[in-house]
This record gives sequence, structure tokens and C-alpha cells, in this order.
Amino acid sequence: MRFLSTTAVAWAGSLLFLSAAASPTLHLRDVTPVSATDLAGLAPYTQFARAAYCDPSKTTNWSCGEACSANSGFQPALTGGDGDATQYYFVGYWPSQNAVVVAHQGTDPTQFLSDETDIDIPMTNLDSSLFPGVSSTVLVHEGFANEHAITAAQILTTTKSLISQKGATSVITVGHSLGGALAELDALFMTLNLPSNIHVKSVTYGTPRVGNPAYASLFDGKVPDFKRVNNEKDPIPIVPGRFLGFQHPHGEIHIIQPGEAVSCPGDDDATDAQCTIETVPNITEGNILNHLGPYEGIYIGTIFCT
Repeated sequence: MRFLSTTAVAWAGSLLFLSAAASPTLHLRDVTPVSATDLAGLAPYTQFARAAYCDPSKTTNWSCGEACSANSGFQPALTGGDGDATQYYFVGYWPSQNAVVVAHQGTDPTQFLSDETDIDIPMTNLDSSLFPGVSSTVLVHEGFANEHAITAAQILTTTKSLISQKGATSVITVGHSLGGALAELDALFMTLNLPSNIHVKSVTYGTPRVGNPAYASLFDGKVPDFKRVNNEKDPIPIVPGRFLGFQHPHGEIHIIQPGEAVSCPGDDDATDAQCTIETVPNITEGNILNHLGPYEGIYIGTIFCT
């Protein structure tokens, strides 16, 4: 898997340095156990993230096997991407939640350009035409921003159309890995471009850091309904490193082991041993297989599009 090996090489030095580098001031708070009911409630979002790895020829008719069957009432309206220069994506209506769902594929290790997106770590300002009114102090991963911009306008147009046609009252963005980073950007993008009466929710899995502390602060204020689910010792959520100026927003749910998870407080400031930042202090202590799952029994990735 090229993404796994390339990412490890590209970031290993910086992640090892991370443990010795000065870190942002941390604020100690208590973790909260996630109930079995709440964990089980994540399954539909996990299956949407899984379905995003499926070729558009399958998601167009919502015939992507188990992932599609798990959310059988979903009505796709837009699908696209080639899994290389542009990640697969879909937009559609979820009747049971009266919501528009936007999902992006994560990194496919077999696709070279996807890998390049993930290891391109300079930061840049958000495009003001897509993210109006955002301060120039807000910086994000340049590769993620460029990938997001490819589909943003078309996805927004379809989302607005579905809201008008279906009377949807919320928009839900989902994704895994790189797709999680795109879903995170989508959540902020939708919040800034849709009427305030449309509720924006985002659920991501194994998501790398997207932006700087100013970005995290902006996101915290604009997208309060956000969960970023990290599985056991997955190392992807600790990259790019904090010493490079990156910081996660709020919302971490850390699966410690199947059936047991905690909600971690704050942004990247949880120092409890049960949270990712302490569980995986550097890449050598991670387990890349945890990136694929299981997320409460569900694996996510190209080989799990069945």
C-alpha cells in the first residue's frame, strides 16, 4: 500500500521529533465514556464513509453492496471522481433524517496522486470565494484545500437543490482519512454558504489534522455538531505534527477497543491516556491497520467496498 509506506517515510522524522518539540499549552479536562447506544448510533455514518470508497458506477444507483444496503433508503443525486486526481464523492438525500449527505473517498493506496495530496503539507489561506469572511490568520493544509476546491461548487449547487426539492433541514458530511479532511472542510464550507436554519453535522474517521489553531478555533465556533472518530492506535490522526503548526478542532471520539470508547475534551489538548494524542505519541507507537477499522465492526477502505 503506497500511501501507508509513503506517508510513514514522509512524516516519520517529524513525528518522532514531535515528542521532543515544544507543544501548545494543554488544558486538562475529564474524558467522558461513550455509551453503547451512542457508539451503535455511529454505524449509519460509518457505512456512508465506507460507501464513499466505491466506484461512482455503483453509488449512482446505490448498489455498492453492504455499505449501500445499510442505508437502503438513501437517494443519490450526484456522484463523481476518478479515485486519483479527484477522490470519489457522492451527494444525496437521506429521507429518514431529512438530510442531505455529502461523502468523500479517503486515500486509495493504489493511486499515486492521492498519495501526493496527503504528503503535501504546506499551509495556505482558505479561498475567500468558497469560505467568505474568513480571517487571513486561518491556515489549512494546502493539498486538502486544493482537493476540496475541485468539487466544492458542484457539491454546493446539488446540496442547495436537494434542500429546495426535499425540504431537507440538515446537511451531514462524512469521510475517512483524506475523505475525513475533505468532510471537515465541507462542514465549514456548508456552514458559511447555507442559510443559518440549515443544521450542519459532520462525522469523520481517522482524519489527519487539517489546519492551524486559528482554523480549529473557527471550526469549533462554526460547527459544534462534529465528531472525529479515531480507532485504537491509528497514527493518521496525529499527522501533520503539531510542531508544524497544525491542530485538530474539537470532537474526538476515541475507540479504545471494540465496544469501549471515550469522548475527549477540547481540541488537540487532551492529555488523558485514553485519548489519541497520548495513546499514539509518535508514529512508531501506532498501528496503521487500525486506520482501516474496525469501527465498531465496520472496516473502511477500497477493499471493503462490498
